Amino acid sequence: MIEVLSRLTKLEHLGHPTTSKEELASRFTDLVPALTARQALIESQRCLYCYDAPCTRICPSDIDVASFIRNIANENINGAAKTILQENIFGGSCSRVCPTEILCEQSCVRNHDAEGQPVKIGLLQRHAIDNMQFDKHPFERATVTGRTVAVVGAGPAGLSCAHRLAMLGNDVVVFESHAKAGGLNEYGIAKYKLPDDFAQREVDFLLEIGGITIQYGQTLGGNLKLSDLRQQYDAVFLALGLGASRELGLTGEDAAGLLSAVDYIAELRQADDLSKLPLASRCLVIGAGNTAIDMAVQMARLGADDVTVVYRRGTESMSATEHEQDIAKAHQVRLKTWAQPQQILLDEAGRVRGMRFEKTRMDGARLVGTGESFDIAADAIFKAIGQSLDAASINDALAVELEKQGDKIHVDDSFRTSVSGVYAGGDCVAPGQDLTVQAVQHGKLAAAAIHQDLLSNSLSKKEAA
Repeated sequence: MIEVLSRLTKLEHLGHPTTSKEELASRFTDLVPALTARQALIESQRCLYCYDAPCTRICPSDIDVASFIRNIANENINGAAKTILQENIFGGSCSRVCPTEILCEQSCVRNHDAEGQPVKIGLLQRHAIDNMQFDKHPFERATVTGRTVAVVGAGPAGLSCAHRLAMLGNDVVVFESHAKAGGLNEYGIAKYKLPDDFAQREVDFLLEIGGITIQYGQTLGGNLKLSDLRQQYDAVFLALGLGASRELGLTGEDAAGLLSAVDYIAELRQADDLSKLPLASRCLVIGAGNTAIDMAVQMARLGADDVTVVYRRGTESMSATEHEQDIAKAHQVRLKTWAQPQQILLDEAGRVRGMRFEKTRMDGARLVGTGESFDIAADAIFKAIGQSLDAASINDALAVELEKQGDKIHVDDSFRTSVSGVYAGGDCVAPGQDLTVQAVQHGKLAAAAIHQDLLSNSLSKKEAA
């Protein structure tokens, strides 16, 4: 967190929340309360347990939704939990952060009957995971293969891969740059979505499988080289995520008061006392995704007087779901659309005092400026315009091939990179959406491919890259 802390110095001129530590903590509890046992039983009985259920077909991690819900209806919570976890070892966090409203619940057939309401699949999944009671880890390791795989990145993709490899009998060493495992679950998700140290409890549960060790403070491209890993291990799985924040490309981007949203969220996630965080009275968030919404809502919960999310297109083009947009509106966050950042406005001391925007419109399929501009005053501006792959981290003797755009690692259908014995998955590769559940699926499928390749003797420690 040293790098993040140093970046927060750009906000040190700001004040702090005026609300007490205890009151602030109460604002970052669960966004949606869990179901009671009775509520879960009643809700599970609404399910029609469809054959070839559309909710299962659309689930990125292939969870047998009808089966786990039937188990809840039969009051077999452990059975429900195991059905979920055998496909998605991060079933607990995914039940909280997965956009079920546009995936399984949108596909639920009950949307089209007299009730017109889907089964609450996400809350039922959470109920199963939160209330499971196993005497030991629900999965056992297969016969030890004698192979060891290096996994770079202890986020959902990396740990999902590690868990499945361990289940299949392989040993795994995970290399993580931060002081904690969990990736975005630990550092990048809104605090009210995964409260009460849930991310770490989920990691601890996952590691109970055995055969997995984690080494912290290990950064690829720094004290860790891909070429060395390829020589020392039977295979390597890259789960790097997207660590480099995109730039606005405007003069003054390094000014005090302007910061990447993910840096602030990371610090907020780790803070024991939220009242010590720097807080601007007037906040601008530039972006259109879930990170932009997470940032804006958390600023509102900390006590900011005026929070505005600005996007260059219309709300229908925002990657944040309608559900997320509604959360923002419920917190009095303003959504200002059709506005392109044009100039960072600074005061006499060189600190942010606002931003100038140019109004935009569509000219056919092309977004264009109208030439008309306006200013929004702000004490702090947070960029949430996406992140990209830090290509320098893999730029050594075994540089893997990137996609044509240069911001993702190119992989085949089995998550193999251009370098023999090196695989990649999660946000750092092109297939799929940038969702936690998608990253988990990548890790699981990559583990199966790695294991199969190891069994077929196509890989070895001695193989030259």
